[in-house]
Amino acid sequence: MAKILLLEDDTSLNRGISLKLEKEGYEVLSAFRISQAEEMFRENEVSLIISDITMEEGDGLEFCRNIRRVSGVRLIFLTALDQEVDIVNGYDAGADDYITKPFSLMVLISKVNALMRRIGQEQDDHGQFSSAASIFSRDIRVQCREMRVYKGEDELLLSKKEMQLLLYFLEYPKQIISKEQILEAVWDIDAQFVDDNTVPVTISRLKKRIAGEEDYEYIKNVRGLGYLWTAEVSKK
Repeated sequence: MAKILLLEDDTSLNRGISLKLEKEGYEVLSAFRISQAEEMFRENEVSLIISDITMEEGDGLEFCRNIRRVSGVRLIFLTALDQEVDIVNGYDAGADDYITKPFSLMVLISKVNALMRRIGQEQDDHGQFSSAASIFSRDIRVQCREMRVYKGEDELLLSKKEMQLLLYFLEYPKQIISKEQILEAVWDIDAQFVDDNTVPVTISRLKKRIAGEEDYEYIKNVRGLGYLWTAEVSKK
């Protein structure tokens, strides 16, 4: 049974979400403080974290950053902070998804189920590169078996969504890919459940991660059509 760590300091909301997730067949670890959530994470094999951001004891963004230093576990922010800058900060901290309050429990469950399906598919997703030890594009290098990304000699720490997005671009270099194609390939979920800004925000984060100091643009926005990986790609 997959374990979900829920960090929410509102007792009633925590209980309501926990009961719904348990009815869906998940084991829920309920935490009301960041220190409690960190202890639960250390002591359990967690598949997904659902976390508030604004809490009396501390900052959910910093909690997410600390988790990202040691783990690539899936993480969803569930918060009342709904400004664009808040959403960008959430994704920059390493979140896989961002849901604003008030929210629909059905939408939350749909997103949780979709993320869990992605976890089950990851081995297959990585398997498409099994014949190659590495993928190269200019000074970007992906070590396929270890799923590590380097720019020159420096390792880039990407979130799972950023990694999946990068691999998708590298599979189809110099081809225009629409927003809808990216949603289907990377998020594997109906567009109605994904915020309109999700794709451009994630692409913007990825572009910043791989840009460095040079002027070369790896990912180009083709107005009205989609996005394009501009560099040649080779596999060895």
